[in-house]
Amino acid sequence: MMRMQKIVRVTLCATLLALNASAFCQTQENTPLYFGNPSGASTDPACAENYLMEKPQFTLSYNATRLIPNWVAWHLCPSDLGSSGRAGDFHADASLPEKFYHVQKKDYQFVKYGFDRGHLCPSADRSATKEDNAETFLMTNMIPQSPDVNRITWRLLEEFERELCRAGNELYIFAGGAGTGGTSAQGTFSGIPIAPNAAGNAAVQIAVPAFCWKILLILPEGDGDKARLSADTMVIAVYMPNAQGIQNGTTWQSFLVSIDFIEEKTGFDFFSDVEEDLQAALEAKIYCP
Repeated sequence: MMRMQKIVRVTLCATLLALNASAFCQTQENTPLYFGNPSGASTDPACAENYLMEKPQFTLSYNATRLIPNWVAWHLCPSDLGSSGRAGDFHADASLPEKFYHVQKKDYQFVKYGFDRGHLCPSADRSATKEDNAETFLMTNMIPQSPDVNRITWRLLEEFERELCRAGNELYIFAGGAGTGGTSAQGTFSGIPIAPNAAGNAAVQIAVPAFCWKILLILPEGDGDKARLSADTMVIAVYMPNAQGIQNGTTWQSFLVSIDFIEEKTGFDFFSDVEEDLQAALEAKIYCP
């Protein structure tokens, strides 16, 4: 829950969202923003740093200045998991407004900067169909991640969320990056510059987050999700440095925090459509394995 001491930014984008309170994403159970839109993202392209994009596979707030999502949200249930395989075709998101720069696969320049194209909504969370899996390879679903994070701790948490799902649970998930300045084997970088002939502006760059975070709310699969929430509902939140140096054997449990902690670091307000006292109880918890 957002605390009184947090800085509250009243923006045009938030106002536009309030005027559209009957939007599909806010009224349908089992959709990513059923429990609230954490940044007040809007579908108005004028809100270029908090632009709402709703896809069948996931929903995101895109930041056209940082060229990465502020957050990606998705609902995961057993029917989302299948045997489609991994598409592997990273590609630009053609549904972005024309005036936004469309990040390309090649823009990450791995040899020079050393960051993986890190999925927020994982490929394997959308394996029921080839079409669903292909959508997870949109560049709007990526942030620059250090290989150690992407391939060790982040991957292990992704595998755990699917284990929970296969055990008969449904999950509401948010993920993103925070701060600026990550470390790869090539060094520490605040951003990955885009070639002038690609963007028309030498100053444009893909922001490299300093931290990677994820929030999971877990319920036994069923109906009436809001009514079924309680202070005992399982939640998991992690906040890990986006840096090399994580050793094999390091687990995601090493980076457990509360949702309140992530809200303080990001300025977002998660689960804002949940009753206030219950929201406070859920967001203060730190998962205990």
